[in-house]
Amino acid sequence: MSDSRTSDPAQLRAWLQGTAQHDAVAFRRLYEATSARLYGFALRILAKRELAEEALQDSFVAIWNKAHTYQSQLAAPMTWMTTIVRNKCFDLLHDAGVQVDLGAEPFDKDVASALQDPNATPIEALEIGREAKALAVCMSALEGLHRQAVGLAFFHDLSHQEVAQHMALPLGTVKTWIRRSLERLKTCLARGDRP
Repeated sequence: MSDSRTSDPAQLRAWLQGTAQHDAVAFRRLYEATSARLYGFALRILAKRELAEEALQDSFVAIWNKAHTYQSQLAAPMTWMTTIVRNKCFDLLHDAGVQVDLGAEPFDKDVASALQDPNATPIEALEIGREAKALAVCMSALEGLHRQAVGLAFFHDLSHQEVAQHMALPLGTVKTWIRRSLERLKTCLARGDRP
């Protein structure tokens, strides 16, 4: 199911907002509109159908539970959901003993290729690309360690405590950096600092 209505980022945002309110109909429509693309993305990472199906199921449970944390000014809906799928895939690989790098790069090639819907109209592809580029520009303006903290928290779905452990920093420092960085990102995106 990939008509212009279901590929529209505004429609996906509306369904995510409904999901945040535990609206089962909105969640079902979100699933129907995005699951095929997200499954394909998981399959490219995991290469096994059973694992990709497990990652997809775990991802939609996380989307249902975390939809209230989605911030449209920080990422397009597909970027946010693709990141959740990517992290679930990495969790499965980690559980299988495969080492996965959790660097601070939020827009790796896998995420970018997952966002390239072959059925998207040129205008839809352009909108997704603009949102990703705007966020990348604003992220690059952050100080290195602050950018890494935000990347680990939002693009790798780590808790503040996990970010603090990963970066070997006090929890209070990480919370302050993330809060200040989010304020800067919001200002940057609102200003329209776009490429």
